[in-house]
Amino acid sequence: MNITAWVSNPKVIANSRKGYTHFDVRTDISKVSGYITNPMKVAHHSFYPFIHYVMKMDKYNKRTGVKHKEREICYASHMDRCIYQYYSAILNENYNEYLDKENIAMVPVAYRTNLKKSNIQIAQEAFDFIRKTQGAYVLIGDFTGFFDCLDHQYLKKQWCSAMEVEKLPADHYAVFKNVTKYSIWELEDLLSITGLSLKEFNKRKVALDKEDYRKYRKHIQKNMKDHQIPQGSSISAVLANIYMIEADKKINEYVVSLGGMYRRYSDDFIVVVPKIGQELSVFNRIIDIIHSVPNLQLEPSKTQIFEFSNNQIENVGKKLLENADTSKKVINFLGFTFDGVHVSVRSKTISKYYYRMYRKTKSIAKNPKLKGSDNLYRRYSVHGADANPGNFFTYIKHAEEAFGKEELIYKDLQRHIPKIRKALKKK
Repeated sequence: MNITAWVSNPKVIANSRKGYTHFDVRTDISKVSGYITNPMKVAHHSFYPFIHYVMKMDKYNKRTGVKHKEREICYASHMDRCIYQYYSAILNENYNEYLDKENIAMVPVAYRTNLKKSNIQIAQEAFDFIRKTQGAYVLIGDFTGFFDCLDHQYLKKQWCSAMEVEKLPADHYAVFKNVTKYSIWELEDLLSITGLSLKEFNKRKVALDKEDYRKYRKHIQKNMKDHQIPQGSSISAVLANIYMIEADKKINEYVVSLGGMYRRYSDDFIVVVPKIGQELSVFNRIIDIIHSVPNLQLEPSKTQIFEFSNNQIENVGKKLLENADTSKKVINFLGFTFDGVHVSVRSKTISKYYYRMYRKTKSIAKNPKLKGSDNLYRRYSVHGADANPGNFFTYIKHAEEAFGKEELIYKDLQRHIPKIRKALKKK
């Protein structure tokens, strides 16, 4: 890695700047490059606890309505974040080299620094492969609680594999130790201690002064489990990829030997194999490989198996798994749907767009000071597709360019402008 170029890259520096308050003062990579690139400094660095909170999200489904979801988020102190970002870059570089050497560079497609492909292009490649295969079986899978289940010792083994070392260097071990046996301090407790709102808290120079930090350190909680890494740190994504090194290699070798294709996007994956008469035993073998990885389990309710033949899709999941999801009659992958003939944007994605658009309309109706309908059209209609920054329709435009106008990318959005007009008039 060219250290000088990396730490002085404007995008890297901008990405390392965060406005939140933590236990240390705000900084960025350009200011601490000498420290974070010194292995001796990192090996002896005292990491602060992550600040932890639960992110609450509303997910809209046309059939079931609004579903409330929660996601655990941990964010690091400013110096710690820069260290994690730097070691993430080192690991990504070594990981990419490992993938090239093992001929699996096209298998893991999420969080890659050198792939230069979007989920649009990856989905397009998968659907094109299914079409060309003519008769095929397709396995769509999802891992249960991926980040929460990563076994620490197995992760360390894969970290060594990516670095091509038998034992982690002291600086890498320090980083490993602090993303496995990490500590957290609840954001809610910090707000209670300071008596501040979140907005007021994030105006502080530091979360607590040294005296209060020592006084209230009983609030620090350490992860005593032998698994789980924090979600939200800048190194978590590459660690999740590294964890899958052996499984990706074994599954890909097996699937390719059958003339098939395997792609994994974080905890979602797709396997396509030609119809050769032994497909169910093939998928059993793949599931066995998955289960050979510590704590790695398929989410049965999200596991789907399809048969593709004569431009038709049939869900045959029950033939393999008793509790497989048989509700889906089309193949969904990375936000797109393939029905055997055409590709369209996934209905859940469309529903989410309309849900957010209508919610924004309500906000405009309640607050006349907002910019109003012009802002709504810029953010939620095709009129804002070429704006900077773009909107949802910028993404739709790129998808239509990739898949082609003969597909149904724009189908469920054709009447979005009349719907916006109607919503504004109603409110």
